[in-house]
Amino acid sequence: MNLAHLIGRSMVVALFGVALSGCSTVINGTSQQIVVNTNPSGADCGLYRQGIRIGEVANTPGSVLIEKTKHDISVVCVKDGYQQTTYFNKSGVAGATFGNIILGGGIGWIVDSASGSDNKYDSPVNLTLPATQTGVAQVPTVLPDSVTLPPPAVVAAKPTT
Repeated sequence: MNLAHLIGRSMVVALFGVALSGCSTVINGTSQQIVVNTNPSGADCGLYRQGIRIGEVANTPGSVLIEKTKHDISVVCVKDGYQQTTYFNKSGVAGATFGNIILGGGIGWIVDSASGSDNKYDSPVNLTLPATQTGVAQVPTVLPDSVTLPPPAVVAAKPTT
């Protein structure tokens, strides 16, 4: 084998590695369209990440384009005559991520993790808003600018007997 052949082969391997290094970025992108449906339709819904509104769907059904990250999203919907309803949309791992780890040797996963493309959210989001009960205090009909959600519940281990 001559030197030129070895250099050519090395370059092919290097180019193949670079091509795989951003697999999820290429396949899934760094943003995602989230569709929001409500029953009844006509609700206003806000999408919140880390308490800050990142998008809004006015007069459902509709959709909004959001940037993907490792952080979860809360979808809060309001409508006059109905109770405010919230959906916790967990940031999950996109399918192409596993291919990145296996084929890209982890470099692709690092690239995708930094860009957010290795994450995904549930879509469509389907919410049912319960009607407000007579005599119950007035519920919000305007989306909040920000939300503060309690931390996820910690499940205690059952005592053994």
